[in-house]
Amino acid sequence: MWFLDNAWLIPVIPAVSFFLIILFGKRTARWTNGGSYIGIAALLASFVLAVGTAYQWIQRVQDGEGGGHEGALIALGRSIVPQAEEHTRPFTEPVIQSWTWWQSGGVKFSIGTHIDGLAVALVLVVTIISGLVHVYSLEYVRGDRRFTHYYAALSLFTAGMLNLVVAENTIQLLLGWEIMGLCSFMLIGHWWEEKKNSDAALKAFFTTRTGDIGLLVGIVVVFFGAKSFSIQDINTWALSGDWSRSVIFWGALALFIGIIGKSGQFPLHTWLPDAMAGPTPVSALIHAATMVVAGVYLGARLYPVFYEGFKIEDGPINPMALIGGITILIAALLAFVQVDIKKVLAYSTVSQLGYMVMGLGVGAWTAAVFHIFTHAFFKALLFLGSGSVSHSGSHHSFDM
Repeated sequence: MWFLDNAWLIPVIPAVSFFLIILFGKRTARWTNGGSYIGIAALLASFVLAVGTAYQWIQRVQDGEGGGHEGALIALGRSIVPQAEEHTRPFTEPVIQSWTWWQSGGVKFSIGTHIDGLAVALVLVVTIISGLVHVYSLEYVRGDRRFTHYYAALSLFTAGMLNLVVAENTIQLLLGWEIMGLCSFMLIGHWWEEKKNSDAALKAFFTTRTGDIGLLVGIVVVFFGAKSFSIQDINTWALSGDWSRSVIFWGALALFIGIIGKSGQFPLHTWLPDAMAGPTPVSALIHAATMVVAGVYLGARLYPVFYEGFKIEDGPINPMALIGGITILIAALLAFVQVDIKKVLAYSTVSQLGYMVMGLGVGAWTAAVFHIFTHAFFKALLFLGSGSVSHSGSHHSFDM
C-alpha cells in the first residue's frame, strides 16, 4: 500500500513547487513560462498520487483490511447513529502516519497523515480542480505583471488545502487553514492597484480571522477535554461519553465559529461575494474546491464533537442546523438582486454551503459530504464559464 503510506507527498509537492516558482520562475521564464509549467507539473504529480491513494483505499475497503467493528459513523468508522442489522458492515480503519514534530512539557506535537474515505474524496477534488484552474489561468492571466507570483500563490494555496485534508491532528489542520487564509488575501488582492480589490482582500482577511479566533479557542478547549491534538483521539473521546457537557458544548461552539468564518455562514458571509475582486480562476478555486469548503470539511472531520456537543441525535434545533438554514435563505434572496454574474455565483455558493452545514446539523453526514464533492465541480465550471464569457464575449464585463 505504497500510496496510502506515502500520502504526505500529496501536499508536499505543491509546497515545493511554490518555492521553485518563487526562486526560479522569472529566471527560467523561457522554459517554464514564468513558472506556470512548474505549478501544473506539481498538480499533475499530486493528482496521480491522489488517484493511487484512492485506488488503494477502495481496495483496502473491499478486502476488509483493518476492519472488525460494525455499524460505523462513516466519518470515523464508529457508530453514532445505530444502523439496522442488515445495513451494518465492517469498517476500515484509517491509515495514520505520525511523526513527532516537537515536544513541550510532556505534550507531543506531531505531524502526519490521516487517510480514510473522507480524505481520499477531498484530495481528488482539490487536485483535479486546482489542476484545471492552473491550466485555465495560462491564457486568462497571460501577460499579467505578477504572473509568476500568481502561480506561486496558487501552488501554496493548494498545498495548504491538501495539508488540511490529510492532517493527522488539529495543529497541522490549523497550519493548512492559515496558509489558505494568507494565500486568499494575496490572490483576492492580486490587482491591488485598484482600491476596491485591496479593500476586498482586507475584508476577506479580517473577516476570516475573526472566525479563526473561534477555531483557536475550540482547538484548545477540545485538547484539554481529549488530552490530545490527534483527530482520531478527539473523535474517540467525543464518542466515549467520558466528557463534561460544558467542555464538549463550548468546544463544539467555538469550532463552529471557525466554520462560520471560513465557510461564509451568516453573519460572516459578507466577505465571500466581495472576494470576486480577484481573477476569475481564483474565484473558481476559492469558491469551489478549497477555501470555503475547508470549514465544512472541519465539521465532517470532527463530526462526533459536534454531534455530541450539540445533541444532534436528540432532534431539537441546534446552532449548526439553525445557522445553515438562515444562510441558505439569506444568500438565495440576495442572489436575486445581483446584476454581476460572479456575484450571483458567489451568493449561490454561500447558499450551497448553508445546505452542507445544515446537513451536518441535522445528522445527514453523507449527504453533506457528497454535496461538497458535487458542488466543487459544478461551481468551478460555472465560474470558469463566466470567466470565458467575460474574456471572449463581453469585453471583460461581468454585468449580465
